[in-house]
Amino acid sequence: MVRVRHELRRRELTVSGVEALTPRMRRIRFTSPELAGFQSPSPDDHIKVFFPRQGDEAGPPVMRDFTPRAFDPVAGTLTLDFALHGAGPATEWAASAQVGQTLEIGGPKGSSLMPDDFDWYLLVGDESALPAIGRRVETLRPGVPVSTLVAVARADEVQHFETRAAWRREWVVRGEPSAQDGQHLLRALAGFSPPPGDGFVWIAGEASLVREVRTHFVEERRHPGDWLKAAAYWHRGADEGH
Repeated sequence: MVRVRHELRRRELTVSGVEALTPRMRRIRFTSPELAGFQSPSPDDHIKVFFPRQGDEAGPPVMRDFTPRAFDPVAGTLTLDFALHGAGPATEWAASAQVGQTLEIGGPKGSSLMPDDFDWYLLVGDESALPAIGRRVETLRPGVPVSTLVAVARADEVQHFETRAAWRREWVVRGEPSAQDGQHLLRALAGFSPPPGDGFVWIAGEASLVREVRTHFVEERRHPGDWLKAAAYWHRGADEGH
């Protein structure tokens, strides 16, 4: 894993398109001349998004972390996917976003670059991990085996990605998020047999889910720690998250 630093600056973006990707996922595209020099080389990069406070609330904007779903330096467009769940400034803003509105972002301040030379990949997570999972699946080299295991609330939250990799997918439809999410994924993983060779395991989502799945791979499957990355994108009971 190679760590790369980027120039840290704030940028003001303008909404150029809004799309209902699934009933609970909204894709919003942004454009701005300030995207010149923006870099996001890793599929699991994250940026700070600054949301204005709603109603009579005073104070500075509220910051939330988001994964850039796509960046087109030629067109000067940045795409973010917003999960519409619960309440909070990010959900409220995304639910009512319209073309022409503006929003500020910061970062990414760095990227962790994973070499695309493993024999296989496994990507595990919940809805919050879907932007990074989709971007990773789409950018892997042709023919390399990649398996994804994602927990979603309903069957209509399933997404499709265009890829040249050899993609195997499994969706765990488990209802609303709960403390059992990690167990749902572990039961599904019981049937996972890795392809031959060296593999990289990537896990992201709610903190307890990530901890349980990581423990399974490190302690039970003895997967090398250097060939695994786990990231807690949100914590149950907290106001929104990644």
